[in-house]
Amino acid sequence: MPDHHAPFIVAGGGIGGLAAALVLARDGHAVQVLEQADAFGEIGAGIQLGPNVFRLFTHLGLADAIRDVAYFPPNLVMRDVRSGELVVQTPVGAHTLAAYGQPYGVIYRVDLHHVLLDACRAQPAIALQVKSKLRSFTQDAAGVEVQLADGRRLRGRALIGADGLWSRVREQIVGDGKPRVSGHIAYRAVLPIADVPPPLFSPDVVLWGGEKTHLVHYPLRRGELFNLVAVFHSDRYEEGWNTFGDPDELHQRFAQAAEPVRALLAKIETWKMWVLCDREPVADWSRGRATLLGDAAHPMLQYLAQGACMAIEDAVTLGAALRATPHDVPAAFAAYCRARYLRTGRVQLTARFYGEIYHASGVMRELRNRLFQSGREAAGFIGTHWLYEGIDPDRALG
Repeated sequence: MPDHHAPFIVAGGGIGGLAAALVLARDGHAVQVLEQADAFGEIGAGIQLGPNVFRLFTHLGLADAIRDVAYFPPNLVMRDVRSGELVVQTPVGAHTLAAYGQPYGVIYRVDLHHVLLDACRAQPAIALQVKSKLRSFTQDAAGVEVQLADGRRLRGRALIGADGLWSRVREQIVGDGKPRVSGHIAYRAVLPIADVPPPLFSPDVVLWGGEKTHLVHYPLRRGELFNLVAVFHSDRYEEGWNTFGDPDELHQRFAQAAEPVRALLAKIETWKMWVLCDREPVADWSRGRATLLGDAAHPMLQYLAQGACMAIEDAVTLGAALRATPHDVPAAFAAYCRARYLRTGRVQLTARFYGEIYHASGVMRELRNRLFQSGREAAGFIGTHWLYEGIDPDRALG
């Protein structure tokens, strides 16, 4: 017989894993979060938060904590990376509040992780465990057993794989091999706002787009930091998110960029890089008492800025599925997948498309500019109303 008091085991202590743990604990479940690193922490630079996820922050009781550390840009701006010409500018402050009832913000990934970690630490039902790398798992009708890299074995009611793009849990559930490499890599850096020369500063989220390259920058942490992410075509492939980049390669790729772009890139001496990868969408990422969440389930390219948002949506939907069938975990996990796979698959494929048009040249560039300047929709939201309208946390199963 299943032990309904055994913990849900969450593999991965990142944004998705902590969000899932928080949702489950708030519903009265015991949760054990396994983090492979020596401490709970996050790496990376800034991330964008659409109005779809702010609705869920309110649902989770995190809205005030997020607002305390987030930054709310006045506009989304796109410029041509070579000529510097303005492609489009759209206001996001009043517009998103009017259209969706929620704001559009940006946040330092570390700050979002801290908000979730603090909320989890305040929940007695959540056990946070470091130096616990999952190697494999087995399951039976009563629960799951997780085998860790150091030889330990843990027993739980079910397993949630929130272990990212290179998920070990996915290997056993989906088994689709290595991620799909996009051919682009991203360099990231964060500057104190005082180190940004005033002529180069913008309060907006600015994307300089062009053939095989783009640069994104915006303020972070209430405007105290300045985030830069430079993306360009490369055949380089290394797993992970925290590899040092090669400044010479970066400057070579942006040698023909507009002067403000080159000046901003010159302000950074040390870059961290990661390879942009995703996977083909799948309709089912659950097997019995094991399921996936976030990048482990549906890794996506960054061009739609929705990776963290989709992971939090996953967590809320998973909680709703378990409330609907609290004594049948496999059925709840299957319902969770059915509720999520089309929406997350659409985000994965739309992100690929946005990557193509951000890096467009020739006729595609002209068509992109005309589309963005059409005036028929707020330009920053062309084709994405379905996304930013989000999910109803009280009806997350549809």
